[in-house]
Amino acid sequence: MIHRRFFGMAASAALLIGACGSGAGGSPSPSMITALGAGEGAVTSLNWAGYVENGSTYKEYDWVTQFEKESGCKVTAKVFGTSDEAYAAMTATPEQFDVISASGDAAKRLATGGYVQPVNVALVPNYADIFPALKDRPWNTFNGVHYGIPHGRGANLLMWRPDKVTPAPTKWAVMFDPSQPFAGKVSVYDAPIYIADAAVVLMKSKPELGITNPYALDQKQFDAAVALLTVQRPMVSQHWVDYTKQIEAFAQGDATIGTTWQINANLLRSGDPATEVEAIKPAEGSTGWSDTWMINSKTKHPNCAYMFINHIVSPVTNAAIADYFGEAPANSKSCTLTPAEFTPTISVTTTMADHCALFHAAEDDFWKDVYYWTTPEVACIDGRTDVKCVGFDKWIEAWIKIKG
Repeated sequence: MIHRRFFGMAASAALLIGACGSGAGGSPSPSMITALGAGEGAVTSLNWAGYVENGSTYKEYDWVTQFEKESGCKVTAKVFGTSDEAYAAMTATPEQFDVISASGDAAKRLATGGYVQPVNVALVPNYADIFPALKDRPWNTFNGVHYGIPHGRGANLLMWRPDKVTPAPTKWAVMFDPSQPFAGKVSVYDAPIYIADAAVVLMKSKPELGITNPYALDQKQFDAAVALLTVQRPMVSQHWVDYTKQIEAFAQGDATIGTTWQINANLLRSGDPATEVEAIKPAEGSTGWSDTWMINSKTKHPNCAYMFINHIVSPVTNAAIADYFGEAPANSKSCTLTPAEFTPTISVTTTMADHCALFHAAEDDFWKDVYYWTTPEVACIDGRTDVKCVGFDKWIEAWIKIKG
């Protein structure tokens, strides 16, 4: 097991709502930068916790200081806790941030709203080493135009305490069965995109619904997912955004089963005292994330933005972030590194080969049934044209009602 250093995430649990479609940023343009110049002296990042570390949390985790010295670009970072929170922050004050680490359920909203600009991948040398499976995907490339650089990926897992939950579950379906003895101790992710987790279950349990993509739900399919979550609601003891809160709930026994990230399981097992948990990708598959670094369409620091993103996805930095946060790196060369190859201010707790094996970084088969967060749209993203799908604004409304 890879040891993970504990880092805090003071993320708001409040749901910040942002509409899909065209926004104040204007329509997206295919124009992009063709050459870089000198850095402008600053870059401001809006990112998931643990993606931009300067040693202030733990001194050995610092991939910002050296970048600042070499580039002359002073880095300022703001953390968000959900994609909805990120979208709201990015769109409320479009000029405030230069770059954003957007998951798939925010990326297209930002692009279609004109808040981020096309990215010239030729100006990001480390793009060449990104795993091919992460390139040209529906959450980072629109109409053949790149709108970002892949950062890393992970699957949402089923976690349980084996001393409290027996027999060991193999399917998500048990989390939606009120007759289970652990009813009232279920922990789930607190975001409208969680509706897709119910859709993943229905893909297997009710094939007659015809769901092929959990983010492309027509009204009948959507209603079925909402109904399943309504059944689950009395079983739920915790809706989490700050992953440290889920760790506390499992350690204290307030939650014994739930949807989680690999880092949560790692931190529980390595805690003091340790809490034994198991975590798997269940038989139905799972939702997950593939994050993309995007550049604000109104940035005043485009050179620093490009330099920063290239640094973030470089083999050493991408490996350090993956180790620290708990995910599969995007840069294939990260998986060949050893601790001796890292700078003194970046500490990796095991060989990256072991890390990449744990997080299935190079295993394309593992990801075949991982459905990366994607913004639901009225135009069905599964290719259907004979029906309309339920747009994300309705997902937000439904999630509020489900939670009560």
